[in-house]
Amino acid sequence: MNFDDTPQEAAFRTEARAWIAANAPRQYEEELRKSSLGRTRLEGADILQVAKAWQKKKADAGWACLHWPKEYGGRGASPIERVIWQQEEGAYGKLSAMFIIGHGMCGPTMMAFASEEQKRQYLPPLASGERIWCQLFSEPSAGSDVAGLRTRAEKRGDTWIVNGQKIWTSGAHYSDYGILLTRTDPAAPKHKGLTMFFLDMKSPGVEVRPIKQASGQSDFNEVYFTDVKIPDAQRLGAVNDGWNVALTTLMNERMSIGAGVSTGFPELFEFCSNLMLGDGLAIDDRNVRSKLANWAVKASGLKYTSFRTISALSKGERPGPENSIGKLVAGSMIQEVAMFALDLQGAAGVLSGPEAELAGKFQAMLLRAPGTRVEGGTDEIMRNIIAERVLGLPGDIRVDKDVPFNQIPTKGRS
Repeated sequence: MNFDDTPQEAAFRTEARAWIAANAPRQYEEELRKSSLGRTRLEGADILQVAKAWQKKKADAGWACLHWPKEYGGRGASPIERVIWQQEEGAYGKLSAMFIIGHGMCGPTMMAFASEEQKRQYLPPLASGERIWCQLFSEPSAGSDVAGLRTRAEKRGDTWIVNGQKIWTSGAHYSDYGILLTRTDPAAPKHKGLTMFFLDMKSPGVEVRPIKQASGQSDFNEVYFTDVKIPDAQRLGAVNDGWNVALTTLMNERMSIGAGVSTGFPELFEFCSNLMLGDGLAIDDRNVRSKLANWAVKASGLKYTSFRTISALSKGERPGPENSIGKLVAGSMIQEVAMFALDLQGAAGVLSGPEAELAGKFQAMLLRAPGTRVEGGTDEIMRNIIAERVLGLPGDIRVDKDVPFNQIPTKGRS
């Protein structure tokens, strides 16, 4: 692996750094730097509006969705230049959290399957943050097994009528558009009777209900569809070929999530360096140091695994399964880190909010961690990917793979 910039990469880094220094919303830098997984917010400002303004400023100057073609709102930059930008953007990159699904998952799917006219109409406002997109996949009975979904789309003339429910849809309550996976042929095997669409989230019959989380926030939603009309022109891919379309989305989802999962280790190390225990600083305690050393090794492994991806991108190669490894390790690690931090806080660990240690940073991490381990593929899914695609082990036995969906036994139906 070569960690040094080429002359071209170094020039790009210098240009990006200068533009960020001159244009970034510095009044929010300290808050963004101190924010953590599960709690990114700004005092006295609407973070959604701040994020949209920053994204629009980037778009106007040619720094949004760098790797996208210019005609779709990007810059036509190389993958490694995109990585360099993310490194230089630093804490301000946290303002992109509400765009990650649109930029990392919906956008690439639209580029692969939408018409040229649709791409030129919908992608530039997505890149600039003027329109936010969500991904409507998971259902109450179809989470990790996405192909088990039951939301129905029935064709009437040139229009599809959609009925059903989605759940755990991130950002649906502030999204303008979404990509939607539906079942269009219940008599076909579950992977072969699906069709993908995109739709306006303000369409008649679409109802969004935010889910109250243990943290008090509402990042996820239930979405109900009652006789929602979608023109056939908004179909992505062929009828009943939605699984192949969905694979494009899922591949990009795991890359987007896996590359950006926090570990919580830097926050914990700083916390232990300043926390006074009964007999001195926490970081001087041999048991604390042992824990920190273990997580430091994991964090280092994740760092260099990420560098392997960066090195591959720099050479124009396609990265391997590193992002599945990153998500698997980082997802469990942040949960362990948060729990340890709360143990160190003692009775104060039950507090959350401004009155808590570090304004409840680790409490927020712990409450958000289970969602991180589920979204974009559970730990079990990640292990299967690594086992099958890296180690070459046999795939899981799937007894319902070729069975017509409407013949698969479910609760209440034999």
